[in-house]
Amino acid sequence: MKDVSELGTILGVWAHPDDEAYLSAALMAAARRNDQRVYVVTATKGEAGTWDEERWPTPKMGEIRDAELMRCLQILGVTEHSWLGVYDGTADKVPLEEGVAKVLPFFEEVQPDTVITFGPEGMTGHDDHKAVCAWTTEAFRRAAPKGASLYYATVTKAYADRWVPFLNRFNVYAPGTPPVTPDDELAIKFEIPPDLLELKVQAVMAHDSQIEGMTSVFGDDWIRESQSGEYFRLADGMR
Repeated sequence: MKDVSELGTILGVWAHPDDEAYLSAALMAAARRNDQRVYVVTATKGEAGTWDEERWPTPKMGEIRDAELMRCLQILGVTEHSWLGVYDGTADKVPLEEGVAKVLPFFEEVQPDTVITFGPEGMTGHDDHKAVCAWTTEAFRRAAPKGASLYYATVTKAYADRWVPFLNRFNVYAPGTPPVTPDDELAIKFEIPPDLLELKVQAVMAHDSQIEGMTSVFGDDWIRESQSGEYFRLADGMR
C-alpha cells in the first residue's frame, strides 16, 4: 500500500467540478505539501448540474462551477488545471477515440507517475464518469511513462455500510455502486489527518452550487464525518 510521497507526479482526470474534491482533495493537498506536482483535468464544467433554477440557473452554471473549482484547487494548493471542453451529460456520446485524444496530451505534458480517475462503474454510476474512465484508461495504456500506475477510486465496506443509505436520500449512488474494495486489496488507503480533513471540508464546500442542498438537510458535519478517507485500487490489468 503506497504512501502519498511514493506517488510522485499525480494526474487526476475527472468528469465534473467537485469530483476531484470528494475523491482526492486530501491526497492532492498532501502531495502539494511534499512539493509533488499535481495536475487536474476536468472533462465538463457541470453545466447541467443545477437543483434550483432560480438560485443556480442553467445558463450560468458553467461560469459558476468554473469559479467554484478554481477556489477548491486554490484551497488545496493545486495550481495546474485544464478543461476538456465536453458539455455536461454528453461525455458518453463522445466517440472513444475522440475522448482518448482529449486526454493523451496530458500524459505527454505531465509525464505522471500516478494517474487517478473513476473505475469503469463511474463510482456513482454516472455515464460521464464511466466515459472519463474509459478515455483515461486507454490513454494510460498508450502513453503512460514506464513505471506509472493507474488507480481507480473506490470505497471501503465500512464507508458503504455507513454512508450509502444516508447519501441515497439524495440519490447519489445508482444501484450497484459505489465500488467496494476490501481493505487488504486497496493500493492507496489514505486516512486523512485532522488538518488535511479540514482543508478537504473547505474544498468540498467551495462547490457551493452542488453542496448547498445537502448541507441544508444534513448540516455541515456529514462532510467531515463521511470524507475521512480516500481510497484507490490498482486498475484492472495494469502494471
